[in-house]
Amino acid sequence: MAHASPDYPDFQHISVLPVELIDGLRIQPNGHYLDLTLGGGGHTALILRGAADTVVWGVDQDASAIAATRAHLAPYITEHRLQLHHLNFAQFTPGPQRFDGIIADLGVSSVQLDLAERGFSFRQEAPLDMRMDPRQSLTAAEIVNQWDEQALADLIYQYGEERRSRRIARHILAQRPFATTTELAYTIAGCFPPNQRHGRIHPATRTFQALRIAVNQELKMLEQLLRLAPAWLKPGGRLGIISFHSLEDRRVKYAFKENHDLRVVTKKPIVAAAAEMERNPRSRSAKLRFAERKLLESEPSGEPVEKRGTFLR
Repeated sequence: MAHASPDYPDFQHISVLPVELIDGLRIQPNGHYLDLTLGGGGHTALILRGAADTVVWGVDQDASAIAATRAHLAPYITEHRLQLHHLNFAQFTPGPQRFDGIIADLGVSSVQLDLAERGFSFRQEAPLDMRMDPRQSLTAAEIVNQWDEQALADLIYQYGEERRSRRIARHILAQRPFATTTELAYTIAGCFPPNQRHGRIHPATRTFQALRIAVNQELKMLEQLLRLAPAWLKPGGRLGIISFHSLEDRRVKYAFKENHDLRVVTKKPIVAAAAEMERNPRSRSAKLRFAERKLLESEPSGEPVEKRGTFLR
């Protein structure tokens, strides 16, 4: 499902795994839901339409995402069924509100990738930026042009899982400063044998992933979310997270498994069907996992305790 608005025609984003996400949430009439990565508002729109009188709190650190959603979902705001919050999801606090379902789509939106000025993609010449929230100070240019060789190599290896990280770091230091994405991508490609420079995956892909993760502190923010979000669920409420690379998926998998307040719903991640991959190539790497807040039952004393031994689908 692609979403755009007349006021923000460039903000178009195809929601990943929409059917699977909504099915897994088990949307209830009058339920309260939290979308921690609002993006184009596609998942939020499906929740609002999924049952009568549902209410959604939408969070995003990208001002253009907030503005676009405000425009194309305006009737729900007027009906007090949609609240918008402009901040990073790791900074969000719901107060006393608890939710029937919480979702987070950890992917970079199509808008962020396709708008050259955002500096996320090496396929268009743009400043080395990569900030999801322009209010923050750290940019990819600062990392590339100022970090020392060891720190840069470690970042590319740890966040990009790039085996040529040290070679890439050496070449970057030898040829910096860099001003644009295409300059950097060209230098990175030169670190690969000629027969590997024109494959399906561009040689700069992993390094650019590493820079984006570092600029936006994505893994740190995800770990904070995984610590906090389970407490925001009502008993029986579900937390669904869509990740796009192994660094994220591993963290989600183990956080769900190790949290004593949660019951894992998806033993293996849900992936896109062939038809969706054909329609939306960016869904190919998406993995969806669900966990559920354990129900409570009363002890003889009347005190609530966790109910164990029940697997709810």
